[in-house]
Amino acid sequence: MSASEQDIPETEADASTRAGTEAGTDAGTEFSTDAGTEADELAERTGLTPRQARLLRVVVGAVLLVVMGVVLAVRLAAHTSVLVVGVYGLAMILCGVVIELSRNGRTRLATWLLAGGLLTALALDWLVLP
Repeated sequence: MSASEQDIPETEADASTRAGTEAGTDAGTEFSTDAGTEADELAERTGLTPRQARLLRVVVGAVLLVVMGVVLAVRLAAHTSVLVVGVYGLAMILCGVVIELSRNGRTRLATWLLAGGLLTALALDWLVLP
């Protein structure tokens, strides 16, 4: 090697290509670098896995179901009305639907349905109920 070639640092890609060429197996190095790239992409992925997202929505739905039950009991103690049972009963049914959707892998739909349904229930509580 000349003096100018020794000053240039060798990258991993150059080293693996040179090693594969010396061994006579260029095709083997292509597969190993592709597998490494896929593993790097998976390692760099951030956020929840699909299983964790489903579990999170199931837990949130269950917690909100219990909260809606408590609010229903408190509201019924203050105002005995069919509207109270209707609004909070539908909110509790909505929480159950969200849990089932999440269990079946429809987490985005469950999230939008839960947010929209709970906002609707709160709006009805504020606007309609005495």
